Amino acid sequence: MITDLQLSLLAAGGVFVVGVISYNKWQEHKLKKRVERAFDGQHDDVLMRPEGGARAEPSFHMDDVPMPDAGSGAYGVPEHLGGHVGAVPAPGIMPDNDATGGSAAGVAGAPVRSADADVPVEELATCLVDPLIDCLLPLELEAPTRGEKLLPALQKLRFVGNKPVHFIGLAVSGDWEPVRHGVVYTKLQGGVQLASRSTALNELEYSELVTRLRSVSDEIGAEPHIPDMIEVMQDAKNLHRFVANHDAQLGVNLASNGAPWNIATLLGALEKLGFDVRPDGRYAMPDGEGGHLFTLSTNVTLAEETTSRLTLLLDVPCVAPARDGFGSMIACAKNLMARLDATIVDDANQPLADETLASIAGQVKEFYDDMAGSDIPAGSTRALRLFS
Repeated sequence: MITDLQLSLLAAGGVFVVGVISYNKWQEHKLKKRVERAFDGQHDDVLMRPEGGARAEPSFHMDDVPMPDAGSGAYGVPEHLGGHVGAVPAPGIMPDNDATGGSAAGVAGAPVRSADADVPVEELATCLVDPLIDCLLPLELEAPTRGEKLLPALQKLRFVGNKPVHFIGLAVSGDWEPVRHGVVYTKLQGGVQLASRSTALNELEYSELVTRLRSVSDEIGAEPHIPDMIEVMQDAKNLHRFVANHDAQLGVNLASNGAPWNIATLLGALEKLGFDVRPDGRYAMPDGEGGHLFTLSTNVTLAEETTSRLTLLLDVPCVAPARDGFGSMIACAKNLMARLDATIVDDANQPLADETLASIAGQVKEFYDDMAGSDIPAGSTRALRLFS
């Protein structure tokens, strides 16, 4: 016989079970809506929305721009500069196989030229989150939030692999700018660089990014919009193909006509010519704005006392055409040739005549024109981010 107490307990248990089921259904519905919003490819792009209010495409896709094969003169290495990665003329444009592809850029900055303070905040924002080379990651804030509350969380997501991650914010003034203290922001836009010198953004890195981005978003009270992985991977591969086809260095050598040069005496002379010493033992010729035009290597370890060969290297995509890095490098080589009793030679130790150097200068100009035609001009912030 069932007592009143047992009936009460059964009734209470039934109410509890119904409550648990209802709560789970509500949580499931809430999670479904969140996933649908996160993976909805039709959301507004908060950075690229036109002033008129019409919705723009959610992200830039390199597929929207034709990517001809190497040698075509549009996005590949021109045939007269070696055709494709791995063809190494001497002298000429050659792949920089020693590049690591790392970047010191973080939330607060990117490898732009020296004085960020002189750059308008809108331009600096585009330098940090660039639709051409970044995967855009819009974040909708639940409420306007001050920069000092956002920065500690954003600083936790600075890299995935060796790909830098940046964030900019839409200030109450209506301007997009790097997130900073004392400013209230209504929206955020994140961006992860799609490719570096060494690799393209891959599926593992992107999965890590999504996980960490969700954690950061929960911490700051934001809803992230996650682009489709398949589209992002295709964009990353296309951009990396461009980087690989244009990852080039141009080098000339100075060979001693007599006895090897004493390193101590040589380095003193190089410093007088304006070279700055670097930790790796190379010397760099400053460009006057925080960067450098070209570098010089003694081709020996720091423990050696003499050398009979110097190598000058121009990192072609990292020097703007207006700076005439090749012309400056050749002028420096001729200066050293006269001072040191040396001969300018190629990698096969063959002398380089003025006619040959002039021909190479013409090839460099065509290479720069090719990069400019791809909207990634040599020496630009875009190029420095991809090739630094």
